Amino acid sequence: MANRSCIIRLSRYKNALNRLKTLNFVRVFSDNLADAAGVTAAQVRKDFSLFGITGNRRGGYKVDELADQLNKILGKEQLQEFVLIGVGNMGRALLHYPGFERSGISIAAGFEIDPVKYNPDGKPPVLPLENLAEFVKSRNITLAIIAVPDYAAQQVLGLVLAAGIKGVLNFAPICLKAPNGSIVNNINLETELENLIYFVNAHENGN
Repeated sequence: MANRSCIIRLSRYKNALNRLKTLNFVRVFSDNLADAAGVTAAQVRKDFSLFGITGNRRGGYKVDELADQLNKILGKEQLQEFVLIGVGNMGRALLHYPGFERSGISIAAGFEIDPVKYNPDGKPPVLPLENLAEFVKSRNITLAIIAVPDYAAQQVLGLVLAAGIKGVLNFAPICLKAPNGSIVNNINLETELENLIYFVNAHENGN
């Protein structure tokens, strides 16, 4: 199984291919993809070899074929549905983010405990949290995004996993651990911003 860093690079290669397609490129070489992902051409070829992707030393890779292969590996050859738990400021932004659709991702519904935020006729709808398990089962959804306050995140994770969700992207400012049989990716924007501030300051101070 490929590690997380490899999968992140595959996503970068795929995004680079999408840009090249808009420029009417028919073929691409590992050097081109390496530049886009900030790695070496040898790393590109190594990543591809893990999945049996081969190119031609002189002819490179066919852009359309390579894009299809990467989409299949990344599970993007078909629409991937998520549910979103927590429709506060962050949740609303994610709920209506237009870039998801272009990436083959759909937020099927948002879920909330605050009745003021319910909107069953919305696109996508915002429903009561107690409807989560039934909705997930009826749509056979296995992916979720958590965007709730830190004090509620662990309890919400338990509810989400009990509903049948297998993979969670956590935006709550707390690190949630994945039980066996599930995957939780934690994204802490405050930590990322602090890291950015530190390295910018360190660079300016010559450290």
